[in-house]
Amino acid sequence: MNVPRRTRRHRGFTLMEVLLVLVILVMIGSIAVTALTSAQRKAGIDTAKAQIESFEQNLDVYRLSLNDYPSTSDGLDALINPPASADNRWGGPYLDVKQIPLDPWGNPYQYSYPGQNNQQKPDIWSMGPDRSEGTDDDVNNWST
Repeated sequence: MNVPRRTRRHRGFTLMEVLLVLVILVMIGSIAVTALTSAQRKAGIDTAKAQIESFEQNLDVYRLSLNDYPSTSDGLDALINPPASADNRWGGPYLDVKQIPLDPWGNPYQYSYPGQNNQQKPDIWSMGPDRSEGTDDDVNNWST
């Protein structure tokens, strides 16, 4: 008796199908990375704003003790170490840290007193994500 022989054909994916899946995965990955980068940038800016506000509050306490803000040369370091010009009225440290924290991008915060934007208060700013001073992404205490 002659039994018909059935041949099974094992069909795999074609090269075109594999490439199409890879293109779709790359597109989804690039969208996810773009969204993550944007969220990370916003988080860094929000962190810098919060740190600058904290410096302002602590500088106000410093001013209450010494009747003035630290000079530009003394800078934010005057919040944790008494400046040479300070007398026994210095009641610090005004920040509970060993050193002034860096901004979220690893750069020191900038400080100037008297401020260019308000003569009665100091200017405090971060150069922002691009690490360049004077650009649109700078984070400071004088603009909203």
